[in-house]
Amino acid sequence: MRALGRWVGVLALTAVVAPLVLLLGTDAAQAATFCVPKLDETACISGTIGGRANPIEGVDVTLAKPDGSEETQTTEADGKFAFEVTEAGEYFVKLDPDTLPKGYDQRPPASNIAGPDGSIKVQAKLGKLTPANFEVRSADFDESTSTYDEVVQSAFNGIRLGLLLALASVGLSLIYGTTGLSNFAHAEQVTLGGMLAYLFVNQWGLPLIIGGLLVVVAGGLTGWFQDFVLWQPLRRRGLGLTQLMIVTIGLSLAMQYGYQYFVGSRTVRVVVENPSVTTFGPVTTTNQSLVAMLISAVVLIGVGFALLRTRVGRATRAVSDNPALARASGIDTDRIIRLVWTVAMALAALSGILYALVTNGVKWDTGLQILLLLFAAVTLGGLGTAFGALVGSLVIGLIVEMAPLLPFVPGDFKYAAALLILILLLLVRPQGLLGKAQRVG
Repeated sequence: MRALGRWVGVLALTAVVAPLVLLLGTDAAQAATFCVPKLDETACISGTIGGRANPIEGVDVTLAKPDGSEETQTTEADGKFAFEVTEAGEYFVKLDPDTLPKGYDQRPPASNIAGPDGSIKVQAKLGKLTPANFEVRSADFDESTSTYDEVVQSAFNGIRLGLLLALASVGLSLIYGTTGLSNFAHAEQVTLGGMLAYLFVNQWGLPLIIGGLLVVVAGGLTGWFQDFVLWQPLRRRGLGLTQLMIVTIGLSLAMQYGYQYFVGSRTVRVVVENPSVTTFGPVTTTNQSLVAMLISAVVLIGVGFALLRTRVGRATRAVSDNPALARASGIDTDRIIRLVWTVAMALAALSGILYALVTNGVKWDTGLQILLLLFAAVTLGGLGTAFGALVGSLVIGLIVEMAPLLPFVPGDFKYAAALLILILLLLVRPQGLLGKAQRVG
């Protein structure tokens, strides 16, 4: 059995490492569909007219440079524009309203970024990508109906984000419940899912469904392999949870640097083609987003059913509630924990695929950007409870997307708003929404 376990471990390692090594040979130009800033050399100023959900083609965008010169680009089917500059400083970006489609006009920019004649003021820094986002609306815009439309659209986006976060946070919560470990490398598994999807679908040309299934399998193998070679031996050596948590932090940093080494700092896309757009009522979204939400809901329902109605699920909940009692009752806790690691990493990989499709790309720090949201969702719902992680993820998703609608919450502070709500709720209910109160002392 040990020999068989070693061979399975070798196969798992090969399945994970080989694709990453092959990424080293990919052509960066094939995936980079926009300006890529170079450290201490160039900066990029970019944006999308109409947004990702409703890109507008044929709009002239002009960049006014500090030396008085100008550069003009015309957006293509994806609505994108990108200017590469070689000097840091203040720039002004302006679109030509005459080139907007009939029935559309530009909404005035916010006062803190407004330049002359409806332009947007941006501060470019070398090695950085600076966004310049124009808000375009229908010419028959009505302020009262628009507020309602924005609320509905933001709520929809919040549910979408919540479902994607739930795929990863449920696994994170199960790992904590069965082992007591806060896995800071869990978000990097989300990035791994997106990176492998880019390799299988974009570079190897596999169909999206087949590539997605391979990514989920590879993600599950990484979970099995991690517990086999790392977490189980460390548990048996009696390492405390603090030491194990530090190991997860180191693993997270190693994976981040690995992504930078193999792929670079650019954003890579799983599917190059622009997604089709669907509008129903005030909500505008892409077909990829709808499919991602459907897949997330189905998978989460399946995980919930397995936890409640199957023997393995009941054993998992028993180990989560009381590992010592579960072991005394005859449950193989090591086997359950390894299964939890496998399923959790497979769910994180699936979340990475769907997140990359919805956000139109993945980069080396994608997981780092959502790490605090994952922990916030798990903590808000109740530590160690899978269903609490689901509820917490939906709440966090709604807060993140709807917070910018408040006049006193800038868009850049939407993540901070979610964490603030978490702190306030924990002051009232320390065990989280679905967690059980426990006596201390």
